Amino acid sequence: MSIYRIAHLSDPHLPPPPGAFRWKDVFTKRLLSRIAWRRKRKVHRPEVLAALVADLKAAGPDHVVISGDLTNFASRTEIAAARTWLETLGNPADFTVSPGNHDALAGSAEVERFATWTPWLGDVGETSFPQVRVRGPVAIFNLCSAVRTAPHLATGRLGEEQLQRLDALLGDPAYAGLFRLVTLHHPPQKGAVAKRKQLEDQAELRAILARHGADLVLHGHAHESLIGSVPGPNSTVIPVLGVPSASAQPRGHSPARWHMIEIEDRQVRIIARGVEPGREGLSELGRYSLADIT
Repeated sequence: MSIYRIAHLSDPHLPPPPGAFRWKDVFTKRLLSRIAWRRKRKVHRPEVLAALVADLKAAGPDHVVISGDLTNFASRTEIAAARTWLETLGNPADFTVSPGNHDALAGSAEVERFATWTPWLGDVGETSFPQVRVRGPVAIFNLCSAVRTAPHLATGRLGEEQLQRLDALLGDPAYAGLFRLVTLHHPPQKGAVAKRKQLEDQAELRAILARHGADLVLHGHAHESLIGSVPGPNSTVIPVLGVPSASAQPRGHSPARWHMIEIEDRQVRIIARGVEPGREGLSELGRYSLADIT
């Protein structure tokens, strides 16, 4: 069989465009995020993100998964600017975006806030979750854990309706013969992030995964390269992979990285590429098989 290749990047935290913060925002959570951005803008650098995107494009993946936090304040101006950035990447059908907590920081609590990103969310032309995109031998189950939260919290939540739909979709025989990949912003496993940042209904998600199974879960949010697992059916385990921010420069934290996921006859190899201190551009950081962690 031919190799199907999926690239995974996350948390690009695009620079806020002019007008992303308005005087009315001093009464919202956006004020705290704006204060934090004065420090974070030294970490999240557009030139690092541009180098990572160029490296990814040169590798020529078949599909790209972006697991959230394209924005910082979740303003309409930022969400529109993020769409403009997405348009520079290529055909929307070749990219799947799962929104993050920063993309829902303030404003409307409804997923319609992401309507301008609709072509990158799924194939049905709607702003709804979960959505399933079948690409080659892969079924991508795109979830949205992005919800508004109180100040100093970065938790996520899928909600009962989304979980019920995912339960039905993962149990659908139509996807049984495909490589089933689940993507969301918040990690589903215990202990991956602090309590104030975790997925509130992660236990419910894990129960669905344990009942129906999946081949791989991708997430962002932690700004770290994480390798974990959650229980699958019949004493199996489902690998869970996270990547650092795609725009982070290497200064006291995990630098920018992306993963190439090569799927061949249900065998999976991961090739990690990223920024290394003292080196120009991106380089290969390592490669391994998913069989090594399951």
